Amino acid sequence: MVGSHLCDFLLENTDWDIYGVCRWRSPLDNVQHLIDRVNKKDRVFFEYADLNDQISLLNVIQKVKPNYIFHLAAQSYPLTSFDSPIDTLNTNILGTSRLLEAVHLMMNQDEKFNPVIHVCASSEVFGKIPAEKKPKEGINEDCPFHPASPYAISKVGTDLLGRYYAEAYGMKIMTTRMFTHTGPRRGDVFHESSFAKQIAMIETGMIPPVVKVGNLKSLRTYADVRDAVRAYYMLVTINPISGEYYNIGGSYTCEVGDTLNTLISMSTHKDKIKIEVEKARLRPIDADLQVPDCRKFKEHTGWSPEISFEQTMRDLLDYWRKQIKNGKEFLTR
Repeated sequence: MVGSHLCDFLLENTDWDIYGVCRWRSPLDNVQHLIDRVNKKDRVFFEYADLNDQISLLNVIQKVKPNYIFHLAAQSYPLTSFDSPIDTLNTNILGTSRLLEAVHLMMNQDEKFNPVIHVCASSEVFGKIPAEKKPKEGINEDCPFHPASPYAISKVGTDLLGRYYAEAYGMKIMTTRMFTHTGPRRGDVFHESSFAKQIAMIETGMIPPVVKVGNLKSLRTYADVRDAVRAYYMLVTINPISGEYYNIGGSYTCEVGDTLNTLISMSTHKDKIKIEVEKARLRPIDADLQVPDCRKFKEHTGWSPEISFEQTMRDLLDYWRKQIKNGKEFLTR
């Protein structure tokens, strides 16, 4: 999701050539609108590499020699990490190390090569913060880490690796802890996108008028993915400071249940929909107080979110309506 929106932003707002790293089996759904440009070699290029294969990363860094690197790749679903902790830790921690080591080795070969690098950690690193320990203004950069899933633990490793390579080797690396960000193309394993997809399926009669949910009491602060990628661009282009780390997030905070109610209120079947808690959707432990303090990043770059929560939810619901209308079969997850 994020990479595709970042590519859209960069195409519109820069003259950069954009190289997207993918595996041969990577789904192309979110970049379908870019395929024609890729085929024509019109500023967008796909390079084949894998975070779990060191040689492929060395090859792509040597071939492209990028000026900027946005490291967004990860096993990014917290619930899956409870079932696949080793894969999550390997991909997210060792994968980040492999990528940064590939850059470091290339820097040793070419003294002119020193790209600006964005390492994407996650707000999940802060985990389960007790209400009495949360700063009044929200979670700031100095809050202690208390990860609540193997995914969150892997992102602690990602976060620390970014700072280590910056401090040890003088690499131009900044790390972000982005809080919940969503919008069109959001994967259906994430709560708000799952809600929107189920509602779209209900509207077409594909499933009964019941939305399956997990923990509705968890508190989240939402940003639109299109605001998020604008923040990432500003991160690497406005006085980038090596080794810095920033919390970034939206300005609308509510419980997950309120998000569900907002989406239902936008449905043509809002008076018919029922809600059912499904045990499989509950995490063993939940990071349930995710409210950011983004002053450090805002003061450094001047960024602020522009797209309203309601617009984000409407666009997300319309995205799934369009997907369902195309006649594809979907898992009811």
